[in-house]
Amino acid sequence: MRLGTESDGVGRLMAKRVALAGFLHETNTFAPSPADMDSFIQGGGYMPLARGQRLIDAGRDINLGIGGAVTYGEAAGWDMVPVLWCGAIPSAAVTRDAYDRITDEIVEGIRAALPLDGVFLDLHGAMVAEHVDDGEGELLARVRQVVGPDVFIASALDLHGNITQQMVDAADVLVGFRTYPHVDMAETGHRAAEQLNRLMTRGQPFAKAFRRLDFLIPIAWQSTFAEPAKGIYDRLAAQEGGALSSLSYFFGFPAADFPECGPTVVAYSDTQADADAGADAVLADVNAAEAEFAGKSYDPDAGVAEAMRIAETASRPVVIADTQDNPGAGGDSNTTGMLRALVRANAQRAALGLMVDPTAAAAAHAAGQGAEIEIAVGGFSDVPGDSPFVGRFVVETLSDGKFVASGPYYGGAPMDLGPSACLRIGDVRVAVTTHKAQMADQNMYRFVGIEPTEQAILVNKSSVHFRADFDPIAETILTCTAPGPMPLSPASLPWNRLAPGMKLEPLGARFTPAKQEVS
Repeated sequence: MRLGTESDGVGRLMAKRVALAGFLHETNTFAPSPADMDSFIQGGGYMPLARGQRLIDAGRDINLGIGGAVTYGEAAGWDMVPVLWCGAIPSAAVTRDAYDRITDEIVEGIRAALPLDGVFLDLHGAMVAEHVDDGEGELLARVRQVVGPDVFIASALDLHGNITQQMVDAADVLVGFRTYPHVDMAETGHRAAEQLNRLMTRGQPFAKAFRRLDFLIPIAWQSTFAEPAKGIYDRLAAQEGGALSSLSYFFGFPAADFPECGPTVVAYSDTQADADAGADAVLADVNAAEAEFAGKSYDPDAGVAEAMRIAETASRPVVIADTQDNPGAGGDSNTTGMLRALVRANAQRAALGLMVDPTAAAAAHAAGQGAEIEIAVGGFSDVPGDSPFVGRFVVETLSDGKFVASGPYYGGAPMDLGPSACLRIGDVRVAVTTHKAQMADQNMYRFVGIEPTEQAILVNKSSVHFRADFDPIAETILTCTAPGPMPLSPASLPWNRLAPGMKLEPLGARFTPAKQEVS
């Protein structure tokens, strides 16, 4: 039996002892490049790997789940034991070496922190390692084995988590983001910490309800700035409280080729009946909206032509989402389809970012500001239909890659994108960097001398996160489908291991595994 709040024997309440850790990765199993240990050390848009007190000091005021947990824990008077926190930008699977090293360190750090009242884990929910389909489920199960059945475990998760039965079984509460762009990451950490505190105080677990939907949803049409997602989350939030302690809907990340990929609902309550009712209500709401999860997209040339037409009379930039090379979904941020379309159309006052090409960035720095160089840019990830763009560029500005991303998505995170440059061809400017991060902040143009508000067209290598900082300055937003590793529709991916019967897109065909040959 789990215990509630304890005293020190003379009537004073003892501080709750809580271990804190985090391990974040969103895995696109179809992407070209894996996440190795260096990827987690560097962070790629997340804060760099942090241990011990550094985890608390660096994470406190940042828009991450761990930030919300630290803020809550300090206010609640927790005795916090920080172990390790790290995250890497989405990519192909986490390498066996990185997964095992990080997981082992977290598990052993929690073991060393015993006795504990609770464990807070800041996770993503869609991690696949080279040797483990369910990265978070495996980690949670190992933590549960170490702390035993009487220590409460809570986790803050991305709304793109592919939530598994193992995750639900091993944790006492899973709490998901409610915004995409994710402007509520810290807020979600705070809500998850609050749920953990409630569990530790009451001394009893919640009843759980877990539901799975039967269709995948393209990430480009999941924005909570628009319907139907906005209404779904508004209605979900209104249900929480009273009988329901916590209620989360997860879109899932529709590019992970394993059986438990897909949207889910998780509810927690004092009674099983209330948990079931809450989960069923959200399930019905999402199912009713299935046909609404659609949108309009353009091929590169048509998208640029439409952007130029609108820009003729616009007072603000037309923003194009280069959605299929989104590094937030596993792209390498170096495909050249949109750059080619801009140059072919002789687009004026146009900018593209980020183009991640360490060789091109190094060439720009070697040549110097003001130089004119002929180089190949991007196109080196073997993406079908893509290739390096060869042209003569002016090196307009150089940067060491260090700046602060102050917009609502990154929330003041310090960035280090390595040697970077603005390369201009015609009137098209390209923000070229050494390290990868998703274009989701206006300062990711400004740090190489491009003022985004002065451009007629901005091409962002992102699907939705950029909206948090670019919606306020955009005349309109278009979505283009240049060749890239993350197709707009999951139906375009070469699935092998998805759950049989899962619809590959809203109202789409159901997945049928290829027949295995009998030897």
